[in-house]
Amino acid sequence: MPFVESRCTVPVPPDVAFAISQTTGETRTRWDPFIRRQYFLDGAKEAAKGVRTFTVQRFGFRMVSEYVSYHPPTNVGMKMTKGSWFFERLAGGWRFSPMDGDDQRTLAVWRYNFTCKPRWLAPIAERIGAIVLQRDIDRRIRGFARGCEDPAVLAAVAAAD
Repeated sequence: MPFVESRCTVPVPPDVAFAISQTTGETRTRWDPFIRRQYFLDGAKEAAKGVRTFTVQRFGFRMVSEYVSYHPPTNVGMKMTKGSWFFERLAGGWRFSPMDGDDQRTLAVWRYNFTCKPRWLAPIAERIGAIVLQRDIDRRIRGFARGCEDPAVLAAVAAAD
């Protein structure tokens, strides 16, 4: 199963980095270049294990995903349950840990694994998918790093506490 991984160090504690990663609405779109629109499904008001979200990606692709783990402030995991014609399976995990013992800086590691469909095309599609997804995840984590220094994003997270 192919995977992609991206990492960065941000100048905020892990709990703040985690909170930024879980922002929604206007705050989320301020830093996350992947998402055009995203919202919780089934009446959920916040993220938690088992909660589903509907996401419209910047090019208009739509996906329903489900939180398979939710452990603030260290990690979160999701899997696609409905969506892409290209991915048979897509899952990702985001981890947040203090950087080299400095609890005011965080190492963020985002890792995704996937398989493509149709199966007969998977060997080629997965090579292409790895390139496209890696580029998207790199772009997304750079946006996250900018968000961790954006006064508006930091203020929104502080206000939610």
